[in-house]
Amino acid sequence: MRILILLGSETDVPQIEGTKKILSQFKVPFDVIVASAHRNPKKVAKISATAESKYDLIIAAAGMAAHLPGVVAANTILPVIGIPIETKSLSGFDSLYSIVQMPSGIPVATVAIGGAKNAAILAVQMLSLKYPKLKVGLKALKHKMEKGVKI
Repeated sequence: MRILILLGSETDVPQIEGTKKILSQFKVPFDVIVASAHRNPKKVAKISATAESKYDLIIAAAGMAAHLPGVVAANTILPVIGIPIETKSLSGFDSLYSIVQMPSGIPVATVAIGGAKNAAILAVQMLSLKYPKLKVGLKALKHKMEKGVKI
């Protein structure tokens, strides 16, 4: 069990702290690699094409044109979860639209703008289909969230 987290830029590293925290809580190992779909297209294609031998799924975070999750999805059969990074110019809507509007046959599961924690929870839910022990932790998380709501 292992997840690959891809980032389009070093400046995106703080944006995935929530992802790393949740995955660590569930004891899901992960690797973080920075590779831009625009500045390192060959590197991204190679990482994506060979990821199946090392990983169960990929989380890709990108801002602005945000092509990284789509390029990754085009080069692998692994599930890809996209995290749109908030941007100054368009508040992250540019990122969101770039990730969610994929052509038929190249799906990318997309979370909210800045949805790093949800990306990790979705990844754990997907992994729980293959690794049932994760279901216990997911149920505990849901229970904790339920108890946290004050009436």
